[in-house]
Amino acid sequence: METGFGFIDYAVFAAYAVLILGVGLWVSRDKEGEQKNAEDYFLASKSLPWWAIGSSLIAANISAEQFIGMSGSGFALGLAIASYEWMAAFTLIIVGKYFLPIFIEKGIYTIPEFVEKRFSTNLKTILAVFWIALYVFVNLTTVLYLGGLAIETILGIDMMYAIIGLALFSAAYSLYGGLSAVAWTDVIQVIFLVLGGLITTYLALNTVSDGAGMWEGMKTVYNAAPERFVMILDKSNPEYMNLPGIGVLVGGLWVANIYYWGFNQYIIQRTLAAKSLPEAQKGILLAAFLKLLIPFIVVIPGIAAYVMVNDIEIMTRLGDVAKENLPGIGTADRAYPWLLHFLPAGLKGLAFAALAAAIVSSLASMLNSTSTIFTMDIYKQYINPQADDKTTVNVGRISGGAALLIAVIMAPLLGGIDQAFQFIQEYTGIVSPGILGVFLLGLFWKKTTNKAAIWGALASIPIALFFKIGPKGWIEGDMFPVLPWMDQMGYTTLLTMLVIVVLSLMQNKGENDAKGIPLSKEFFKTNQLFNIGSFIILTLLAVAYAFFWK
Repeated sequence: METGFGFIDYAVFAAYAVLILGVGLWVSRDKEGEQKNAEDYFLASKSLPWWAIGSSLIAANISAEQFIGMSGSGFALGLAIASYEWMAAFTLIIVGKYFLPIFIEKGIYTIPEFVEKRFSTNLKTILAVFWIALYVFVNLTTVLYLGGLAIETILGIDMMYAIIGLALFSAAYSLYGGLSAVAWTDVIQVIFLVLGGLITTYLALNTVSDGAGMWEGMKTVYNAAPERFVMILDKSNPEYMNLPGIGVLVGGLWVANIYYWGFNQYIIQRTLAAKSLPEAQKGILLAAFLKLLIPFIVVIPGIAAYVMVNDIEIMTRLGDVAKENLPGIGTADRAYPWLLHFLPAGLKGLAFAALAAAIVSSLASMLNSTSTIFTMDIYKQYINPQADDKTTVNVGRISGGAALLIAVIMAPLLGGIDQAFQFIQEYTGIVSPGILGVFLLGLFWKKTTNKAAIWGALASIPIALFFKIGPKGWIEGDMFPVLPWMDQMGYTTLLTMLVIVVLSLMQNKGENDAKGIPLSKEFFKTNQLFNIGSFIILTLLAVAYAFFWK
């Protein structure tokens, strides 16, 4: 079996690239006699239908850290990592019912803009700078690195050239066309992503069963590694510190999910561009259904790779090709690229197109949101408040290009990180609890004051560092046990919210804040379609956890 691409694989991938660039540039074009304004560029003219919103949410979310990182975590620890995806489905329902009505009613462009309306310009600026730094130095950089790693592993192209190629591909249409180009191409990207991922899963399981089919392969994998199909890990599991048992369902994973899906600009921006609130909520439902599917196309292949690598009979049958770029302890993120070697001609190109779609769509989304925050919350606030639409759009394009250039330079420096998905979650978790605390109280507790929110956000960093560094350093002992980082996030959020509550009560003596949001039960009413869809999703989640509990 050949490890490289054949002509048909290159042809399939080239067709994908031409299709994406063609559609992206076509929807980016200026209509005759019209110039793009800020709403056109940053919010796709507020015209996105539900199916484009749902597709774009998933395309923005599923990237190299899922295809590469979660497959690597599937290889290293098993199906338990799927909690990120399945609990996200639950989280999306909460976001659609309780957060979106407020955001859309406020008519905002960015999440920092909401902070300004609820709190102050100072807090908005603090968070805007934080998000720009996070997107450039963590998100963009990591996606480029993992994408470059995949291309280097699969095609043998030097990682630096692969990173530059991915950057140029995503920039080609996203910087020019804005959110409209990103969202409409995401519809195509999701088709490639899901189809290519399912094909890879099928063929991996079929390979395990020696051609007896996917279900036989699934039985073989389950019987060979039953410990890899446990959703709730106990303390004896070596990966317990990453996924701390029942704490995954009732603890810090809620912090990561609600922060990501509710207050993350490059995610929530799609819903802000909806035609209406019900349209945005239907898009949320579609994304939640797709999240239930994602573990089967990113985690199961990683588990299959684990079984293949540890089965002498399978490795003998696969021959010498199986020994190249072999995943193992410390190199778990090689699992998905390694599996692509075993796909037949044509399908290998399709699976690689799926991986590229995941990478490029996320890069495009992050670029668009980084430029949106910089332009609307920094440039128009402090540099040129009177900027016209043409200048605003051009600044968006330039700032996105600058962010991408920095990420390209930084990406190769991430070499050697194992299980990159866990790396992203852990280090984002230092700052996300404080932001989540500020937002939850700001949205739903009218007594929350601006000063308390600022002090709470600032205090959350030393609190998080205390849990992360302190117990393992100068005060280690029974009184301060080393906690799983997910539990650290949960406790940091609760303590941050306590700081904000106490300071708010001290400042306003129990009175409502002048900028508190008046809410009523009527505000959160949802239609029958949303309610039925939510019930189906929650039922499927309950069944999945009951089946894979232990």
